[in-house]
Formats: sequence, C-alpha cells, structure tokens
Amino acid sequence: MDARTTRERIVEAAAELLTTGGREAVSTRAVSAAAGVQAPTIYRLFGDKQGLLDAVASHGIAEYLHSKTARERDPDPVADLRRGWDLHVGFGLEHPALYALVFGEVRPGVESPGERQSAAVLAGMIRRVAEAGRLRVGEERAAHLLHSTGRGITLTLIGTPPERRDPALSEFARESVIAAITTDGAAGPSAGAGAVPAAVTLRAQLADLAALTEAERGLLREWLERVATNGS
Repeated sequence: MDARTTRERIVEAAAELLTTGGREAVSTRAVSAAAGVQAPTIYRLFGDKQGLLDAVASHGIAEYLHSKTARERDPDPVADLRRGWDLHVGFGLEHPALYALVFGEVRPGVESPGERQSAAVLAGMIRRVAEAGRLRVGEERAAHLLHSTGRGITLTLIGTPPERRDPALSEFARESVIAAITTDGAAGPSAGAGAVPAAVTLRAQLADLAALTEAERGLLREWLERVATNGS
C-alpha cells in the first residue's frame, strides 16, 4: 500500500474518532489501531499529533468548502454572503468537534490550514460584493469582521445546550454585520456614501483597467487601500 493511501487511511480513521469521541479520542494509540498502522508511521507522515490534527481539520473543511463552492452562486453577492453565513453556522452545528478543531483552538500567530482554506473562499465572496459596488469598508476588514463574528456565534451555539439556543441569534448577528459592511442597492455606491465605498469598488476592478501600466495600477492600489482603510 503506497504512502498516500496510508496517509488517507490514517486521516479518515482520526476523523471518525474525532466525530464519535471528540478531540480527546484522537490519541496516537487509538488512531494506529483504527487505521491498522504502527505509531511510528503516524509520526513519519505527520510529524506529531498536532500535524495529524491539522491534516484532519484540513480534510474535513476541504470537503465542506467543496460543497459550498460547487453550489450555484446567487446573482446578488450580498444574498450569497447570507447563504454562506447560514451554511457556515449549519456546518458547525452538524459537525461540532470538527468545527471546534478548525476554528476553536487558537494558537497565537498561527493560522491553521483549515482556517486558510475557509478564509480564501470568504475572500472570494467579499470580492464579488466589492466588484458590485456594495462594500462600504475595505475587503480585508469586511472579511475579518464577517469571519470573526460568524465563528463566535457558531462556537457560542455549539457550547449552548440545544434546548437553550436562541434560534434568532445567528440571523440577528448576520444582519448586523452585513449592514455594517455593505451598502443598500445594487447600482454601486450611493450618492453621499463617502469615498470609502467608491475606493473599495475601484480597487476590486483594478485588474480590468488595461489603460494603466502595472506600476500605475500598483500605485493606485496603494492609494485606494489607504482610503478604504482610513476613510475619507
């Protein structure tokens, strides 16, 4: 059996243990027995237990993100954000142990592979809103606000007994964040909205400005990022 197949077998065994018994169930001994390998094989392929857990998290989040990105996109990018939020929260409640592994274990200064995968998908969704002229703050700030709030809400719901969960909490938080980062309407920044939405929209469309050289686009990008970050 080749190394790749062995690796997949170990990851799948660890993922099953995580689902049925939580993080504490994913011991080297238990994974070795479930996958039918010796402990040194795990260390050779993953380095240590944290490396194995990162691989499990990456595997689980990749499957979820594949189904999320494979769906048909809503023509309205803000509606797409709403649907993406609901899918994210739903995934967390359906797979609480995996979600906590990916998003609940904070290591200062370290972003897990699963978090990076999720952030890349969210960045693409935020970019669509910016290109439509509906983002009132910078793309990075919008993504951070949406992600941190969604993660906090999901972890809160996971940690709350089902009978005590507020069914309206997620929707209330979602609409509060969307109102903070997007503008009304789909025809671009409204009159009087200020320079920030216009700067964000133009920055998202820089790649299409063929009349400018790469150096000119770089300089304009720097100026627009400054406006989007610091305001007018």
